[in-house]
Amino acid sequence: MNPAESPRMYTLLDHYPDLRSCVKEILEAYEMLKECYASGNKVLLCGNGGSAADADHISGELLKGFQSKRPLGEEDRAAMGPDLADQLEQSLAAIPLTSFPALSTAYNNDVSGEYSFAQLTLGLLQKGDILWGISTSGNARNVRHALKVARARGGRTLGLTGETGGEMLEYCDLCVRVPSRETYRIQELHLPIYHCLCLMLEDHFFPGAEA
Repeated sequence: MNPAESPRMYTLLDHYPDLRSCVKEILEAYEMLKECYASGNKVLLCGNGGSAADADHISGELLKGFQSKRPLGEEDRAAMGPDLADQLEQSLAAIPLTSFPALSTAYNNDVSGEYSFAQLTLGLLQKGDILWGISTSGNARNVRHALKVARARGGRTLGLTGETGGEMLEYCDLCVRVPSRETYRIQELHLPIYHCLCLMLEDHFFPGAEA
């Protein structure tokens, strides 16, 4: 199915007509993420405040079943046994860089918290991975540093921001900019976008009956 004709996109635009202005970028983000996972790579995510919560939220939707069943394959079932395998689900690899409190607090104390996401990106990102930076203003310095490291290390960079894209626009291979400059409104529009992306990825990689 053409992603533009996905029922997920129709639902998104039906509920959030303001997002028609960024349909092209949403579909391009889907293709970028799909190619990343099809190549066996992973996604790293970062943001601050509400955007940090979004990074965790996105990771949760990718690492386990969202709306569809994701049973393990026969090889895994044979290796683990059915009792364990029946309790597990296939994942799309995602790492929220917001979830390393020991590293981030140590870096904040010893160097500067401004560079903790960049350090984690340096240590965890491999060529072909995606660094997904979320910032309502687009001006978060720690996110911008991480995007810069990701590019230098052969990763691809995806941004999710407000209307202007801010300073991090320069470091994003693709940036989805929602049509608002109000922080709370930007956050409200980010959630349905990443839910739609996660659902489209799940439909592609784990087709089957809904959970």
